[in-house]
Amino acid sequence: MPADKQPYPSVWARPQRRRPEQQQPLSREQIVSAALELLDAEGINALSMRKLGIRLNAGATSMYTHVANKDELLELLVDQVYGEVEAPAADDPAGWRAAITRYAHSLRATVLRHPWIVSVLGETGVAYLGPNVMRQNEAVLAAFEQGGFTLEAADRALNTVVAYVIGVSTGEAAWLTTLARSGQTEQEWAASLWPAAEQAVQDYPRLRKLYAAQRNQDLSAARDDEFAGGLACVLHGLAAHFSPAEGSG
Repeated sequence: MPADKQPYPSVWARPQRRRPEQQQPLSREQIVSAALELLDAEGINALSMRKLGIRLNAGATSMYTHVANKDELLELLVDQVYGEVEAPAADDPAGWRAAITRYAHSLRATVLRHPWIVSVLGETGVAYLGPNVMRQNEAVLAAFEQGGFTLEAADRALNTVVAYVIGVSTGEAAWLTTLARSGQTEQEWAASLWPAAEQAVQDYPRLRKLYAAQRNQDLSAARDDEFAGGLACVLHGLAAHFSPAEGSG
């Protein structure tokens, strides 16, 4: 079915086209793998079907057998990246909070390995129908249910945790991308920026106090601590709001 005739323009909304194995010049997996390498190396602006074809030494016809356009390719890439996230284990003996905490840290780490993904999450059609995303969401819902959440509450909790992780990670990804372009470390960048920052906060006593306390911090460790602290607050709030079973974690 042509992409423009589909009920919804998504790679997940149509069956995958197949040719006899001997006629397949390349596979969907090869296309996605090459595109992922390109994006991780050069960023989202580097991705084009033409550039990808050159990288694969393949013609457009070969690629369009598997993906109708760049939007479909992005859906596949998002699902591929989500496949790296550690989903909560069923009936984790450590309890639901520990399971969700590990999941959230894994999601953040995955986003930071592939910082380009934050710029396409809102532009990938029905990427949430991808198999990796669906398996992950199913596992997260089960973890919340283990903690006494109803299914509806678990769905809201899942959306809240993901919103927190993606919100924090978006800022971090932008920061790390800027650092990569500069060729500096976080500490080097901060040291070069510090005189201007100190001058800017002179008339703001609270900010001045905070900046002074942060002067010699390990910035990477500070980001980790801030993320963990915020996540603990989110989970505490979810527990208080939805009143899960006592003793569930």
